[in-house]
Amino acid sequence: MEISQIIPHIEVLIFASEKPLTSLDIVELINNTFGFLEERVTLDQVEAAIQGICEKYQSEFYPFEVRESGGGWQFLTKKDYHKTIAQLNGDKFLKRLSNAALETLAIIAYKQPITKGEIESIRGVNSDYSIQKLLEKELILISGRNEQMPGKPLVYATSKNFMDYFGINSPEDLPKIKEVLAEQIVEGTVIRPEDFTDQPVADVVAEDAPTEEAIIDGDTSLLTVNEDGELIIQGEEEPTENNEPSDSDSEGSTDEENPSDENQQ
Repeated sequence: MEISQIIPHIEVLIFASEKPLTSLDIVELINNTFGFLEERVTLDQVEAAIQGICEKYQSEFYPFEVRESGGGWQFLTKKDYHKTIAQLNGDKFLKRLSNAALETLAIIAYKQPITKGEIESIRGVNSDYSIQKLLEKELILISGRNEQMPGKPLVYATSKNFMDYFGINSPEDLPKIKEVLAEQIVEGTVIRPEDFTDQPVADVVAEDAPTEEAIIDGDTSLLTVNEDGELIIQGEEEPTENNEPSDSDSEGSTDEENPSDENQQ
């Protein structure tokens, strides 16, 4: 059978189904429909037909598309029309999971299968109510018991409704934890000298530091470090000490000034 002949049948099966259909489900249903034919439909033919259907509905002329979600193929409306559809469904689209339920669901999704005790150990609080709500919404299910733990407690895992709710095919499609944490990393603020002044830093440093001319015009151009570990210019220190007048010079100048005052009088 040619692919063009089975495409309409695949479309109508996906459209009419209440649950996501896998490629194997579609192969079986179509072969049951055309059971009287000797030539049976193969999985490769169905997958090729589905690929063509997906490309067909990717066109902007269609408000819906065929996507693999919840473990199978479904007709889903495109995101651009979400607000329009929400008007028909009322509060159904407005109901969201609480933060506690989301925390519990995230732990189960990444750690499944997991017991209630292990969930509470991670969260640090009682999770009975959150688990019960998730079970009622059929986002999780009881997958069995942990035979290795005392009391053989129940273990929980995500359901097909969970994958359908979040638009994924399997838990492997969830974002990796390191990718989620990478988005939450806050980078440190880089503080630069320019942040504290409107004047270019180079100009500020140039004003405080001795210029080449000042060093060249001094008695010496050698730099040295004093006992306190400060960088000094020898040419600036030595003349200052030599030019300081001594006590005797001060007294002499006073003696010389006094006679002159007397003569003027």
